Amino acid sequence: MSDTCPIPTPEQRRANDIVENAQARMMDAVLAAVEGAAQEVGEAWKSVQTPEAPPPQDYFAAVVHQRMFLLLCGADAERMTGGDPAIAGHLIGNQQKIVEHYWTAKDGKDAAP
Repeated sequence: MSDTCPIPTPEQRRANDIVENAQARMMDAVLAAVEGAAQEVGEAWKSVQTPEAPPPQDYFAAVVHQRMFLLLCGADAERMTGGDPAIAGHLIGNQQKIVEHYWTAKDGKDAAP
């Protein structure tokens, strides 16, 4: 087994560029939608007589996260039913690995942010 990465062909590079460009546009759209939802609610909130603050932008990001989690699990996002619990477990494990990789020091102590 080789530890080196194979050099992609020009067609493989082109295919990769197509996917990366679409992914970048998609993420721009999602982030803009989250920001836009927070701004829209913040403006509309002014017409409500409540001492509560409007939901922050993170709330809308969490809504997207939850919806995508349910989508990936194959669940009905409207009813929050069904889906594959094994896939859900794998997704949660993946998130835990991201935390370990980026925010946990090698000695087991939390790394500085």
